[in-house]
Amino acid sequence: MLQRKYDPGFNKDIEWDIPLLGGYDHSFVKNISPAKGSHHFKGIDNPGLVKDIQEWHADAVLVYGWAFKSHLKAMRYFHKKIPVFFRGDSTSLGQKNIFKKTFRAIFLKWVYRHVDTALYVGTHNQHYFLEHGLKPGQLKFAPHAIDNDRFAGNEPAVSNAALSWRKELNIPENALVFLFAAKLDDNKNAALLIDCFIKLQQDDSYLLIAGNGEKESQLHADYGNHKQVRFLPFQNQTRMPELYRVGDVFVLPSKAETWGLSLNEAMACSRAVLASDTCGAAIDLIQDGVNGYIFRSNDPADLADKMQKLVSNKAELKNWGTASFELIKDWNYTASCKTIETLMTNINGR
Repeated sequence: MLQRKYDPGFNKDIEWDIPLLGGYDHSFVKNISPAKGSHHFKGIDNPGLVKDIQEWHADAVLVYGWAFKSHLKAMRYFHKKIPVFFRGDSTSLGQKNIFKKTFRAIFLKWVYRHVDTALYVGTHNQHYFLEHGLKPGQLKFAPHAIDNDRFAGNEPAVSNAALSWRKELNIPENALVFLFAAKLDDNKNAALLIDCFIKLQQDDSYLLIAGNGEKESQLHADYGNHKQVRFLPFQNQTRMPELYRVGDVFVLPSKAETWGLSLNEAMACSRAVLASDTCGAAIDLIQDGVNGYIFRSNDPADLADKMQKLVSNKAELKNWGTASFELIKDWNYTASCKTIETLMTNINGR
């Protein structure tokens, strides 16, 4: 496991409690950045990366995200030397400043000239690559995925643990619980969700907010005393399958989200889902009235309307959770790996 490290988004030290590097050979390349981290371009600066890849005699290079100094350098260096595969989940959702959007488009078209094949993770991401110069033949689908089996497995023990957790939180077993689990920052928009929930005025419904972040103190001060709102701190990976089952509906109200893997996780736990239309995953994973709803981003009236519909369909939520589970089955690691394996097999006609 990686060492404990301060996460600026959660505003606290984080140490993941599941192995992140097990199951495959790996090595670390020395990072000389004075401010190491994936939250800014110069945070990943590895002068030895290109040489290490050359000495390893790679047949191709797969780059996850270009917006780091060493990643962009490797893409430029290996372009036209060996195939450069690129995987990113960016979208054009939420871009309103026309000047910035135009300038960024020019720059990104230059970046993606160094890519032979891009692995797109969903519909909005596919459109993004096409907008920025890549051709349809350069795009291969590699679905955004989580470990579905880890979130779906170990029943009924996980569900029983979730019921016990509800009791600890003084939430009645038959209550409808909306769950938010994310960083408490401006973009995740927890305040909008809490306001809409309070306006529902449903005595048999509760809202559970799980997470830490820059907005934490303010949210606790504004809503901490509401009798139907519960707060939990950040929950590590081993407890997340239980946490999703504490809720009946998982809500992701973000103002902008390239994807939103928490939707995958909640669906693998057989939960109904509600998300804003600026969450990249929503268009692919949510079918209105089947496994949840999509609402207009940052629109309190539309969010409240969709929450009311979920309350009105409380008896159907278990079926909607089953629909979520079926829908997420094809969004798995195996599908992504098969795409990469096919690309590698086709190199030099092998």
